[in-house]
Amino acid sequence: MFVDRDGTLNREVHYLASVADLRLLPGVASAIRELDAAGFAVVVVTNQSGVARGRMTLATVHAVHRALAHRLAARGAVLAGVYVCPHHPQAGAPPLRRRCRCRKPAPGLVRRAARELGLDLAHSYCVGDGAVDLGLAAAAGVRGVLVLTGHGRATRRVLDASLPVVHVAANFRAAAKWIIDDAERSARCRRR
Repeated sequence: MFVDRDGTLNREVHYLASVADLRLLPGVASAIRELDAAGFAVVVVTNQSGVARGRMTLATVHAVHRALAHRLAARGAVLAGVYVCPHHPQAGAPPLRRRCRCRKPAPGLVRRAARELGLDLAHSYCVGDGAVDLGLAAAAGVRGVLVLTGHGRATRRVLDASLPVVHVAANFRAAAKWIIDDAERSARCRRR
């Protein structure tokens, strides 16, 4: 499954440019642990245009991801991977200022992760708090789940038919529970 970072796994901070500002949301580690136990590969896919905008370096982004992985691992939760788009189509300077195939909602990060990790997109989910996450789900052909943390409540108010959502959850823990249950239901249906 693919998951957004800011506002979904950790507290929304405008341009998370310091490990000191990384705060996991309640229940995230236990939810990832349960997803791991259920056989899901949990993959973070995140736009970090702050790199293109000069607000942080790619090294800082990697440090935040190492800290995220370390904090989760200390609670028995493992990420299968973290995929980052540092680009922005209008801000910054080349080579980071460009239209790319990895910036959500484009499916480049998901397709790359699926290829590198051997993931089946037909049975995958994308969880996030923003319209770009739901657009990513649609573009990649996976099931979109909206969480109401971060920007989720505002996103919910502007949902339309172009952003298919299979479920709306209060938070990542509730989304994980629903996904595990949904995958079990789907597997039972496929066996019939």
